Amino acid sequence: MTQPPPPSPGGPYQPQSAWTPPPVNPWPPPGPPPKQGNGWKWALGAVALLAVVGVTVAVTLSVSGNSLSDSQVSDSKSLPPASDSDSTGIASADDTGPISLITEDPSCAPVRPILETRAAVQRNGWNERDASIPATEWTPEMRAQFDAVGESMRASAEQLVPIAKLTPHRVMRQLYEQLIAYSTAYADALPTYTAADDILAVVSATTGNAISNICGAIDYGSAAARAPLVEPVSGALDPAPVRAPSEARPFLSEVNPVCEDWMAAISRFQRDIKDWAATSPNIPAGEWSPEQRSLNEKVAPVMRRIASEMQALGSRSGNSTLQDFADLAALYRNAYVEALPTYTPADKYLSSASLLVSGVVDAACEAAGT
Repeated sequence: MTQPPPPSPGGPYQPQSAWTPPPVNPWPPPGPPPKQGNGWKWALGAVALLAVVGVTVAVTLSVSGNSLSDSQVSDSKSLPPASDSDSTGIASADDTGPISLITEDPSCAPVRPILETRAAVQRNGWNERDASIPATEWTPEMRAQFDAVGESMRASAEQLVPIAKLTPHRVMRQLYEQLIAYSTAYADALPTYTAADDILAVVSATTGNAISNICGAIDYGSAAARAPLVEPVSGALDPAPVRAPSEARPFLSEVNPVCEDWMAAISRFQRDIKDWAATSPNIPAGEWSPEQRSLNEKVAPVMRRIASEMQALGSRSGNSTLQDFADLAALYRNAYVEALPTYTPADKYLSSASLLVSGVVDAACEAAGT
C-alpha cells in the first residue's frame, strides 16, 4: 500500500480534494518482511490519516467545547444488554485483567479474507472519491460506488460477529466491535450522506488497519519476540460489560473531555518523529548508518513520552473502552522502543499497530462531535 496524497486544508467536514482515508489494508503478504523497500509501508499512511483527523478534531472541539458534565461523558457501559443468543460463546468474556502484547489470536486467520474483500471493493473508485459531495449530488456512477462499499461494510459487519466472539483478548474484541459499529453506521448514513458522515468511514478504515497490523505483528513474529521486553499494563480497572457483538455501538457518542488533549499529543508526536518517519523501516539495526542510528536513538524518548501521555489520558477519560485502547497503543509503542537496539523489519508492525489504535480514538472523537 502506498502513502496517500497529503490532505488539503479546509473545514472539518468539507474536504477540498479527492483524498480519502485508506481502505482497510489487505493482509501483509506471506513470507518474511522484505529487507529493502521505500518508506513506511503501513505507518506513513497512518501518519497521513492521523494528520487529517487531528486537524478536524481541533476544529470540532473548538465548536462543541470541551467542558462536559459527567452525564455527557459517553461510555460503552451505557449500551443496552445483549440478547442471550448472541452473547454466548464469547471467548474474551473472562478477560478482565491487565493487557499484554498479543502474541497469538485465532481470529486473525478468519478475518483475513473479510478485510481483503473490503479492500478490493473499496478500490472500485470509492477510494478516490470526493467525500465533500452529498448524496443528493451523486452521479449514477458515484452512487453505485458508494452503494457497493456500503453493502460490503454491512456484510463484513455481520461476518465479524462470530470472529469478535472468537478472540480471547477483550481489547481485540473491542476493536472488532468498533469495526462493526462504524461500518454499520457508515452504511446506514449513505442514503442521506453528507460530508460529515465520511468520518465514520475513517474510523472504520483505521480500526480495520489496526487489526491488520496487530495480526501482522503476530504473523511475522515481532509480537512474540518483543513481548518479554514489556510488562503488561493494567487496562481499565472496570472493563465495559460483555455484550453481543451484533449490538455493538460507537464507544464515543459524545466528545470525551480528553479528546482535545489526545489530539494535541498525537499531533505533537507526529511533528517530533517527522525525520525518523522518512527513513526506511526495512533496514535492520545491524545495517543502520550512523545517521539512522542517531535518529532512532533520538526518537526513543519521544515514543516513551507519547506512550505515557496516552495512558494518562486514557485513565482520565472515564471511558473503559477508550482507556483500553490507550493502554494497548502505549504497550505496542513501548514494545517498539524496546525493540530498537535489535530492530528487524518485522517490528514495524508494532509501531503501526500503536499509531493506528491511537488513530481509532482520534477519529472517534471527531465522529462524536459531528
